[in-house]
Amino acid sequence: MTLEWEQTIVEARDPGALGSWWREALGWVVVNQEPDEFEIRPAADRLPGLLFVLVPEQKTIKNRLHLDFRPDDRDAEVERLLALGATRADIGQGEQTWLVLRDPEGNEFCVLGSRAL
Repeated sequence: MTLEWEQTIVEARDPGALGSWWREALGWVVVNQEPDEFEIRPAADRLPGLLFVLVPEQKTIKNRLHLDFRPDDRDAEVERLLALGATRADIGQGEQTWLVLRDPEGNEFCVLGSRAL
């Protein structure tokens, strides 16, 4: 038996807007765009993807699952994401080598320390 990670589902009030934000943040491509779902992938034929699906309610609590990203330059990447509309988040992490941000619908994600060269 073999499992392949197809995608991660992200619930959203506006799947198209949130999916478009993540497409810009990651530099991925859109593979499906409908009124109630929006899917992006690293390339049309690469997995896993992110599938944004419509839900009626807003996010109300801290995520139980979040994404971590390791950039070449943490500070530059954080500034780029903030310029796209991310916001800083304090979830009680204290001083760390990583920073917690929120996407436009409030989903937390981490930008880890810069990749060692």
